Amino acid sequence: MRIFEMMSACFNILMLGWLILGKHKPQRGLLIGFGVSAAFVLMQWLIEGMRWQILPVHAITLVPLLIIAVRYIPRREEAPRKASRLKLGLICIFAVFYCFLAVALPLALPVIKFDKPSGPYKIGTVTYHWKDEKREEGYAPQSGDKRELMIQIWYPADSKAKGKRAPYVSNADIFAQGYGQALHMPKMLFTSIGFIKTNAIENATISNQEPTYPVLIFSHSLNGVKNQNTFQIEQLVSQGYIVVGIDHTYNSTVSLFPDGRVVHFVPQESNAIEDLDRLNMVWVEDAKFVLDQVEELANHDPNQRFTGRMDLNNIGMFGHSFGGATTTQMLMTDSRIKAGINMDGGLYGKLRIPEEGVNKPFLMMSADDTLAGTQNMSDANIASQGTTRAELDQFFADTLARYEHVAVGGNYWLKINKMKHMGFSDMYMISPLFEWMEGVNVKKVHGLINDYSLDFFNHYLKQQPSKLLEKNIGEHSEYSLERG
Repeated sequence: MRIFEMMSACFNILMLGWLILGKHKPQRGLLIGFGVSAAFVLMQWLIEGMRWQILPVHAITLVPLLIIAVRYIPRREEAPRKASRLKLGLICIFAVFYCFLAVALPLALPVIKFDKPSGPYKIGTVTYHWKDEKREEGYAPQSGDKRELMIQIWYPADSKAKGKRAPYVSNADIFAQGYGQALHMPKMLFTSIGFIKTNAIENATISNQEPTYPVLIFSHSLNGVKNQNTFQIEQLVSQGYIVVGIDHTYNSTVSLFPDGRVVHFVPQESNAIEDLDRLNMVWVEDAKFVLDQVEELANHDPNQRFTGRMDLNNIGMFGHSFGGATTTQMLMTDSRIKAGINMDGGLYGKLRIPEEGVNKPFLMMSADDTLAGTQNMSDANIASQGTTRAELDQFFADTLARYEHVAVGGNYWLKINKMKHMGFSDMYMISPLFEWMEGVNVKKVHGLINDYSLDFFNHYLKQQPSKLLEKNIGEHSEYSLERG
């Protein structure tokens, strides 16, 4: 809960206790209670913004006024009666139950707060809309439309930079609808994302502490978004990297364009491996196009922010799920990518990892649940995906067979225990219920992901000595690390 939400909840619960158990409730006391409670509501609304999850707490604010109103209702004169203990007990039980639900709701659907990154740099961010005039949009309802992408760039900001912190999403209503569709849940469960603020400052001045900064391309999961790994992106940027996030239009949860157009996720007609391989070729072309645009920015940024500030000799890439597969393909096909991290992505795409390995620095991260295939999946879960256990077993067998040479050639494979696929993104942070249902300790695994991502890129793009990768080969309680 946010600070004024917490203050309002504490005061209102104490006030409700007084209203129920207090023997003498003078009208002045009732008015003071209402006034203080209303002041908390007003401050919370003006400073933090009102959300429906906190409304049951605020409803208690009106109770003193209701008591005053009841006192003015004409009644027949009767001998005063003492409230029975049973009646008082029932009222107390109801009040406790109500307060529990009122507080549990904003706690279960919180406004999450990203940890302050540990690096020395502040974070700036800016958004771009880029159109690839050389490619037609295959998903467009009419022929001739060109492929358009929304891009967000995060970068080390000047130490004196001040300004508005960037919101997690630019249009809460649209993104809440997108998340609801993606997870097959009511839209109202995701409306709190509109109140989330990141640690990035919009349009901040880039830091002059270093002449140039290595560049990292980020590719999201299928039905993900460009900022879905904010926990990881902000940490890398705070340590001196420029991160470029791509929204793969029609394959992202939502793409929101400057002219107001909204493009939601379009499901694949088939999720057969061959179809995923073909789709991945589109994502690879997206990444190549974005890299071309990044090079243009580095050479001549109309806003002069990135001109001469991007280290184009040290470009890396990382991605989650389908974006991880895209990272692996880019590592094998584009000479500009010097190092890459695949976070739990099936190795879909045109090329297979050869027997001699990728021949470039590569870190594969996997969730133990993903590597288990269908072992942890119920029959009902499998049936909901429109397939059978036998078909899904074959799909996993064919997919995991492509992992054979992942670590060959001195590369790394980090397998995280008690981990699920979406734990590599911000998703489980949205509600502690997700974390509880999936059995993932989000804070711990995010720390592990950040530590190894930073150590990997620092070593291969900044030529710094490795602090973790070389020292932690083998089995550990939370993970295992393999080197080929």
